[in-house]
Amino acid sequence: MDRLVEFTCALVRERSLPGEEGPVVQLILAEMRALGFDRAWVDSNGSAVGEIVGARPGPIILLDAHCDTVGIAPGSVWRRDPFGAQVEGNVIYGRGSADMKGALAAMLHGAAAVGRAQIAGRVVVSATVMEEVMEGASLKTVMDAVSPDFVVIGESTQLNLNRGGRGRAEIHLETIGQPAHSSSPQLGVNAVHKMWAVVSAVESIRLGSDPLMGPAIMALTDIISDPYPGYSVIPSRCRVTYDRRLLPGETPEGVLNAIAVLPELKGINLNVRLAEGEHMAYTGAVLRGPKFFPAWAFAEDHPFVQSALRGLRAAGLAPAVGAYRFCTNAAYSAGAANVPTVGFGPAAEADAHVVDERLAISELAAAARGYRGIIEAVLAPT
Repeated sequence: MDRLVEFTCALVRERSLPGEEGPVVQLILAEMRALGFDRAWVDSNGSAVGEIVGARPGPIILLDAHCDTVGIAPGSVWRRDPFGAQVEGNVIYGRGSADMKGALAAMLHGAAAVGRAQIAGRVVVSATVMEEVMEGASLKTVMDAVSPDFVVIGESTQLNLNRGGRGRAEIHLETIGQPAHSSSPQLGVNAVHKMWAVVSAVESIRLGSDPLMGPAIMALTDIISDPYPGYSVIPSRCRVTYDRRLLPGETPEGVLNAIAVLPELKGINLNVRLAEGEHMAYTGAVLRGPKFFPAWAFAEDHPFVQSALRGLRAAGLAPAVGAYRFCTNAAYSAGAANVPTVGFGPAAEADAHVVDERLAISELAAAARGYRGIIEAVLAPT
C-alpha cells in the first residue's frame, strides 16, 4: 500500500501536458519492470505499454489510463502546490490525482498482484498519451498492436461500473459576409449579424435523451470574427464552435445535417463541418482526424459486463452500474472498434480538471483490488 501511494505521488509530481508526457512515461515503464511485467515498451505515439502473460493461453484484457493531464487554468488559485502530491490524512492532492494518474497506478499494481497461475490469457496495461486533446487516438495504436478481446477504461466512476458513455463532436459553423468600411456598414454584409441568426436557430434544436446517460448536449464554446481585431472593417467571416455531447447511434452525418436543414438558415451563406484535429505527440508522431468520438453502450447482461461485476464483488466492492456523462478513450475501443468495454476507476467525474484536485487513498486501494478482481474474473481458467 505504501508503494502504491508513493508511486501515485511520483506520477502527480511529474508534469505531463499533452505532448509533454515523455518523463512520466519513463517513470511508468520503470514501475512496470520493477513490478515484474513480462514486457514493457513505448509505442510510436509515446504511450507506455506493459504485458503480463498467464500460465495458459486465453483472451487478452487491456486496461487503459491516459497519462496526460490538463494544465493549471490561468487565474485559478490553488491552496496546495498542484504538483506537490501533498498527502493529508486519507487524501492525495495534485493535478492528475483523480484524472487519472491514481487509476493508472492502481492498474499497474492491481495487475502485478495477479498470480500468473490464476489466469489464462494476457493482461496488457496502457498509459496512453494525448487523450485530453484526441480521445481514443493513441488507444487505437495500442489496440492495433495487442488486439484485445476486452477493454477496461480507468476513468472515474466512484468505484462503480460503467457500461456506456457519451461521445463528443466538435462542430464549426462559419458564416460568410461581405467586408466594407465600418463608416458605411450598409455596403457590406456583417457575418457576425448572420451568426446571431444561426446561433438562435441552433439553440432551438431539440436533442434526444438516453435513459442510461442522459440528454445530448450542444454547448457554444467560442465565437470569433475575421478579421480580428477588426479595425474600421465590417467582419466578412464569423466562426462559432459547438461542443456536442453524443448519444449511442448518432453519426457525423446526422449531427451535421440536423443543423444544415434548419429552415431559419435558408439564404445564409453558412459552412457546417466537423473540426479536424491535428496534434503532435512528444515522439513526433502526428495524431489527426475529425473530432467525432462516438458514444457507446453495452447491455447490462453482456457477458463481459457481468464478469467485471463478479470480479468487483469478489474484491469486496458493491458497484452500481451506470455510464459516463463525458467522453473517454472508450469512444474508440467501444464506439469505433466495438470491442467489449467497461469503465471502472476511483474518484468522481466532478473531481477532474478542478482546483485542488484530490484522490482518496482508500479509493486508490479499492481500485487496485477492483482491477485485480476484474482480471481474475475475466481470465479465470476454464
